[in-house]
Amino acid sequence: MNRAPSHPTLAADALLLAAGRGERMRPLTDATPKPLLTVRGKPLMQWAMEGLQRGGVQQLVINTAWLGEQIPQHFGQVFEIAGQAPMHLHYSQEGVDFGGALETAGGIVRALPQLDEVFWVAAGDVFAPEFVFSLEVKARFKASPQLAHIWLVPNPAHNPGGDFGLSPQGLAMNLPKHEPTTGTPDVPRWTFSTIALYKRAFFNAPWCAVPNGNPLGLKAPLAPMLRAAMDNHAVSAQLYEGPWTDVGTPERLGQLNR
Repeated sequence: MNRAPSHPTLAADALLLAAGRGERMRPLTDATPKPLLTVRGKPLMQWAMEGLQRGGVQQLVINTAWLGEQIPQHFGQVFEIAGQAPMHLHYSQEGVDFGGALETAGGIVRALPQLDEVFWVAAGDVFAPEFVFSLEVKARFKASPQLAHIWLVPNPAHNPGGDFGLSPQGLAMNLPKHEPTTGTPDVPRWTFSTIALYKRAFFNAPWCAVPNGNPLGLKAPLAPMLRAAMDNHAVSAQLYEGPWTDVGTPERLGQLNR
């Protein structure tokens, strides 16, 4: 059945991804969505929310699926911290609309009618407390010819081969994943942090085959789109070397809380 997006156009500044099942985090995620697991005294996703709020984001969309009703129950419609302008929260409820998560690109396209022409995307299960969501970087990207701007991080132990390269001109490079057993790669690979700026045009043809608003709830991964755009010099990138953890296992969660 053809379903319209569940919210009107909002022109939100950012999307926070919070729909995943978190299989590797079980049993912790059997009764709690992974983004609500506690890291240093607050829900994991709140660290990203606070960073976005400090960066001037006033309208945030959060996508949900697994146990998704718990997230709006916890945060409500307005996120407020002393000294910051209130951030209004809106929800793209993939679990309610389609029975499950739509993967990264599918979820972004589902939320697209609510998003501005240029918008941030961050992941609710990534801990990067010192990342700066810079208005200046956003303005510079908006004026550039690129369709996406991504942040890369040094390769963690769980991803030693990295994801993408970074050219001297500041463009992301579509390189095959380096296998550590084959020796030192000629071009360094870095890991995609999941933090990025996108233009709505990136989620149109020819880069994306999912219709605007994803009315059929199609699942679609993001990486193939990024790689195709990189091959056309349409993705810029920069390196972030501050604290960063993809909280994908109970062990990594425990390390952060120690």
